[in-house]
Amino acid sequence: MLRHEFQPGRLVAGAFFTLAGVVYAGDAGGLWETPWFAVIPLVLVGLFLAGVTGGVARSLRRRRRTGGATTPAGTTGARPGGRAG
Repeated sequence: MLRHEFQPGRLVAGAFFTLAGVVYAGDAGGLWETPWFAVIPLVLVGLFLAGVTGGVARSLRRRRRTGGATTPAGTTGARPGGRAG
């Protein structure tokens, strides 16, 4: 039994933040030299990939709930009376 809903975007972000921590720890331990700015692209790529992963997972989850049906072209999915959602 799951205690919470699986969120793959957070998993990807956590993996990249852990990798950034390992890079800085290796630099602090003297294993290699890391420029101070090297982790910025690593974190930004991780956040971008986490966003993409989260968006894809959300759309797949939504599609699974609705049974694969999409709204017809030209409709907004609003309720009768003009109020949305």
